[in-house]
Amino acid sequence: MDAGFDGFGPQDLSQDQVDRMCGQLLASVPRSDQRRWGELYVRGLLSAKGRKTMKGIAEAADAGAMQSLQQFITTSPWEWKPVRQSLARFVDRELQPVAWIVEPLAVPKAGRYSVGVERQLVPGLGRMANCQQSAGVWLASEEASCPVDWQLALPATWVPGSEQRRRAAVPDHVRSQTPVECAVGSVVSMAEEWRLTPRPVVMAATGDDLAGVLTAFVPRRIPFVLRVDASLQVTPADPRLPVGDGRRLPAEHLIASVRELGAAVEWRDSWYARHRVAKVVGVRVALPTLHDRAASMPPLFLIGAWTDPKQARPTELFLSNIGHLSSSALFRIAKLTRRVSRDLQDVCDRVGIRDFAGRSFRGWHHHATLVSIAHAISVLARLPRQSGRLLSQRRLPLIGSR
Repeated sequence: MDAGFDGFGPQDLSQDQVDRMCGQLLASVPRSDQRRWGELYVRGLLSAKGRKTMKGIAEAADAGAMQSLQQFITTSPWEWKPVRQSLARFVDRELQPVAWIVEPLAVPKAGRYSVGVERQLVPGLGRMANCQQSAGVWLASEEASCPVDWQLALPATWVPGSEQRRRAAVPDHVRSQTPVECAVGSVVSMAEEWRLTPRPVVMAATGDDLAGVLTAFVPRRIPFVLRVDASLQVTPADPRLPVGDGRRLPAEHLIASVRELGAAVEWRDSWYARHRVAKVVGVRVALPTLHDRAASMPPLFLIGAWTDPKQARPTELFLSNIGHLSSSALFRIAKLTRRVSRDLQDVCDRVGIRDFAGRSFRGWHHHATLVSIAHAISVLARLPRQSGRLLSQRRLPLIGSR
């Protein structure tokens, strides 16, 4: 997998393999003809060259019915949530993921009619862009990752009753949300309804987003490792620390003050398929800005890392509610974002996650769901396996049990 994914040819993936996985994952789709179109669409995503247009998908799948595939994606009333739940349980069982990774996705658009498109600030780019923004939740191990849920972030201008929403057939109950709010909603739904093994949620929660993430995750006891701002105000909660006098200070200053307590940690950088070493230290903290929630707030752990030893300040900071793992293990779990970023580029992009050209809300969700199935087939079919399970010398601890 680390060498990259070049797509499947007929010699790499048999029709029986695709049909078997699609038959299992699309079992909740009620009609046999709909399941057939779903299988054909997935096969087209896997085998079509270049950008995954509807014409290219139809030709690659030998469907000979582009109009029927278009209708199946854009207007057919099949529900995507049960399909995603089936996919998530399948990946959870086969991959045995270490974490749930939230990965934002921005797709630039030239026009203004695609669902969710607006000129808006894209945090990952640090600038304004005319684009769609969404959030994916991925199940990830050190060996592979797979997206299992997607939420489209509707900008504030997409208010109920607007012409934009009418054209895209956005349901009235769907409200405008930021990508972070979308991700939180996905995680909460997965944790409460999807019957998955609990895993730590890894995501960025910076600025004003942090309070909302904690408000959603803490009462539900969802384990997390959150990337946070260097300027986050914290109070040391360990009296043994030289700065443990109860005063507030920026997170990076606290971590820098205890740098000598850190340890060298080897971690796998999946983007470059190599192992690296970082210096990592963790301390127990409280968040004074959330004093109104102090009664229900569990112990929190601030983890700082120097991936560049020449830097005086920590290069990354994370906040976690997982108290039984070392700061080294939490850091390595956090760095699974590199696995997802690599798989997004090498697999998910190549099976068409950015290529939906339709304008409907339903169509976007249908396309994203089938792309996720194609991604899962691509990844799981290539990993070494024995008796239907992934072979792995897993070093990261698994949190949660059935």
